[in-house]
Amino acid sequence: MPENTRFSRRGLLLGAAPLIVPASVFGRNAPSNRVHVGMIGVGRQAVQVNLKQFLAMPEVQVAAFCDVDSWRLEQAAQKVPSARTCRDFRELLANPSIDAVMISTPDHWHVPMSIAAVQAGKDVSCEKPLTRTIGEGRQLADLVRKHKRVFRTDSEYRTKPHYHQAREAVLNGRIGKLHTIRTGVPKGDVGCPMPPDMPVPPELDYERWQGPAPRAPYTEIRVHKPHSYDRPGWMRKLDYCDGMVTNWGTHLNDIAQSGNGTDRTGPVEIEGRGVYPGPDSFWNVLLDFEVRYRYANGVQLYYKIDKPSVRFEGTEGWIFADDTGRIEASKPSILAPPSGANWITLPRKTDKQDFIDAVRSRGQTMADAEVGHRTTSLCHLGHIAIHTGRRLEWDPAKERFTNDKAANDYIDTPIRAPGRA
Repeated sequence: MPENTRFSRRGLLLGAAPLIVPASVFGRNAPSNRVHVGMIGVGRQAVQVNLKQFLAMPEVQVAAFCDVDSWRLEQAAQKVPSARTCRDFRELLANPSIDAVMISTPDHWHVPMSIAAVQAGKDVSCEKPLTRTIGEGRQLADLVRKHKRVFRTDSEYRTKPHYHQAREAVLNGRIGKLHTIRTGVPKGDVGCPMPPDMPVPPELDYERWQGPAPRAPYTEIRVHKPHSYDRPGWMRKLDYCDGMVTNWGTHLNDIAQSGNGTDRTGPVEIEGRGVYPGPDSFWNVLLDFEVRYRYANGVQLYYKIDKPSVRFEGTEGWIFADDTGRIEASKPSILAPPSGANWITLPRKTDKQDFIDAVRSRGQTMADAEVGHRTTSLCHLGHIAIHTGRRLEWDPAKERFTNDKAANDYIDTPIRAPGRA
C-alpha cells in the first residue's frame, strides 16, 4: 500500500480518529485499500480520457478534483459526487488522504505542479509533454529520484499493440543493426488574427490559470472556450505550449527513443528547419518542421510533420507502424511471433494501470520522470535547432550544447516566436 496515511471520509469531516477497516473484510479493492487519486485539471483530456479510465479501475478511488474553472469543476463533480473539489491545487496536495495525483493542466503548469506534488509526498502521473524547458525537466527528474516517488509520464503509445510489436522487433534484432528512424506527427496547428481583449468569464480564475506564465490580457482563444471541451487555444500559444513539435512528438518520439535503447539519454547532434506563422498571427507555434538527430551509436532520427507513424530501418530490413493500427515490415520473419529464450520482452499495460500498479508496489513505471524528461527534451532540442537556425552539438550527459553557447539560453527559457517578446 502507498506509504501515505489513510483517513476515512468520516474521519476527515468530523475531525475524529481514522476508521481503519481490515482489507479482508471487503476484499482487495475495499475503499480502505484503494489508491485515492486527486485530479488536478479537469478539462478536455481529463474528462474525456483520464477520468474515464480511473473510474473503470476497481482499485482506484477518484477522491478529489481541482480546477480554476468552476464550470468544469462542477461537471467533474457530477460524475463523482463523493469527490472533494477545490480551485487551488495546493489545497488538494495538503489533503493527507490523497495518495496520488493526475495532472492534466496546460503545459506551463506541468512541472510546477509535479514538483509541488512530489514535495507533498504524492505519487504523480502527469500529461505529456512533460516540460516547457529542458532545465525544468532535469530538476523534476532529480527531485522524483530524491524523494523516491512513483512518477508516470502519461502517454498511451507504449501500450498500443503495433508500436509495442515494432519496438520489440527492433530491440531483438529482427531488422539487423538499426541505423535510421523516421517519425511523423500530424499537421494541426494554424495561425489566426489578433483577437480583442475580452472580459474574464465569471467561472474562470484567470490569475491562477496564468500561474508561472507571463501576464497577458484575457481573450478566449488564449485559454479555452467557456462551457466547452473543444481544443483549447493555449495549445497554439508559445507562452503555454510548444505546439505539435512537443505535443504529439512526445508520443511518437518516445517510441523511437525506446526502440533505439536511448530513452534515458539523448542525441549528440541536431539540425532542423521550420515555419512559424507571420508576426500578425496571435497563435504562434510552428506550422511545419523537419528535424534530423544523430545519436552516439550512429543512429539517425528524422522527425517531421507527416502522418503519425514510426519507421525503424536496419541492415536486414525495416518495420513500420502508424496510428491506424497498421504494421508492416520488409519481410514476414520480422513480424513473426516472439521466439527464443533470450527474447527481450517489453512490459505492456495501459498507462493508468502501469501507474497504479507502481503506486501499490512502489516499483518503477514504464515511462518515469527521467524517461519523460528525455523524450520531451528530444522535442525541445529540435525546436531549439529550428529556432536558432544552426546545427547544434549536444552533450546528453551534461545536458548542454557544446558548440553554441547562445543556444544554452534556451535550456531554461521557453522559446518565443521570432520578432516577439
